[in-house]
Amino acid sequence: MTGAYMGEPRVIKKYPNRRLYDTEESCYITLAEVRKLVVERIEFIVIDKKTQEDITRSILLQVIAEQEHAGEPLMSRDFLSHVIRAYGGGIMQGVVGSYLEQSLKLFAAQQGEMRGRAPDSGDVTAVTQRNFQRWRTVQDEIFRTLIGSAATAQQRAADKQLQPE
Repeated sequence: MTGAYMGEPRVIKKYPNRRLYDTEESCYITLAEVRKLVVERIEFIVIDKKTQEDITRSILLQVIAEQEHAGEPLMSRDFLSHVIRAYGGGIMQGVVGSYLEQSLKLFAAQQGEMRGRAPDSGDVTAVTQRNFQRWRTVQDEIFRTLIGSAATAQQRAADKQLQPE
């Protein structure tokens, strides 16, 4: 029994020659195969063989870049520009990241719900419209919560700076 079966993520090692080695399958893999692991919800981490650093996020970004370049892009130029502008924004960077993550989780949940209902429902358009409205309501709530949290954190930071030492 290997580590992946016992709840530990599969280990992929990135060698200095830029090749990725799947330690569970004992073979080199491509970014397309890393994408397949993600799609199949197989937990993994990517470790730089030389530094022993976890570089999973970097590899996932490479997978996204490859997908964006290969076919119909998912992210518009405007969207990517907004994401880039969000970096270095202090508290707002965390707000944007959290907002995007929660939005995608909600979208995935609704997609699953839609797949489950669509065959039983004769009116897919009504389900789509209801889910979209629900999505917008939740998005508005998430955004208000995140902005409120950011404003509270900024106020606390400002109050802390004004306090005499």
